[in-house]
Amino acid sequence: MTTPTVPVVAHTRDELKAAREALPSRDVAVVMTMGALHDGHARLIRAARQRHDHVVVTIFLNPLQFGPKEDLSRYPRTFDADMEICTDAGVDVVFAPTPDVVYPDGDPGVRVSAGPLGDLLEGKARPGHFDGVLTVVGKLLHLTAARSAYFGQKDAQQMLLIRRMVRDLDFPVDVVSVPTVREADGLAMSSRNTYLTASDREVALCLSRALRAGGEAAVFGPSAVRRAAREVLVEEPLALVDYLVLVHPETLADVPEWYRGEALLAVAAKIGTTRLIDNTPLVVGPGGGAIDVFTDVPHARADV
Repeated sequence: MTTPTVPVVAHTRDELKAAREALPSRDVAVVMTMGALHDGHARLIRAARQRHDHVVVTIFLNPLQFGPKEDLSRYPRTFDADMEICTDAGVDVVFAPTPDVVYPDGDPGVRVSAGPLGDLLEGKARPGHFDGVLTVVGKLLHLTAARSAYFGQKDAQQMLLIRRMVRDLDFPVDVVSVPTVREADGLAMSSRNTYLTASDREVALCLSRALRAGGEAAVFGPSAVRRAAREVLVEEPLALVDYLVLVHPETLADVPEWYRGEALLAVAAKIGTTRLIDNTPLVVGPGGGAIDVFTDVPHARADV
């Protein structure tokens, strides 16, 4: 049995450039993370590995996307465990910079604006969050010089905004969406799941149950989807729901009752002290239902 090769670790821009230039091929994909890797990240890496010669993983806890009352200081830091996952998944290079490497002049005076879409849903709850996300994603795309970037469907609004940035600003990169990876009980994998107590975790399962119920009702139209999902959530009073929406996947506008076609059912709630998000793509109308939400899908879907 072949022992996996440990990835090259780069902490500086020069080290990343040298590691990148040492790769035999220019066909490189990037998977961007904030660390605390789990099986969902491993799925992203393996999906990238299937389609590209080399994979770079970035591990960077980006301060720009955390608000003043958010959990930057307590975000899990598990670098040794992250390296094990990267090694097992076949990563070539891990770029793990500090903030002064990514932002050498301190807090950047010029940032990427997420625009009106960045003020909706998660952006409404976390003002400025997506500006911070897009700014760091843009910088890491330049620094890694990757041909493709892989992200998870669980962060659907983030995916939409990254695709818009790449298209609107002419980044020469493909953005690939990989279906949400779930625990056996349906909970979407997230680094923040480590914050959940055993009782919190039981409460958190209402999110995936609500999405499943909404998906099963999709054939009957938007009102049925919303009603079915809401009925699940109201049965769990310890889940403090921020929003439950059925929206168009490209505009995030609420879909009207007459709407038929692709939609996104998304939910956010505070469970104990932890804010969790989840979603499922749907097809609303006759023959409709949830798309890839609770099945183990081994392939990636390209969204360029």
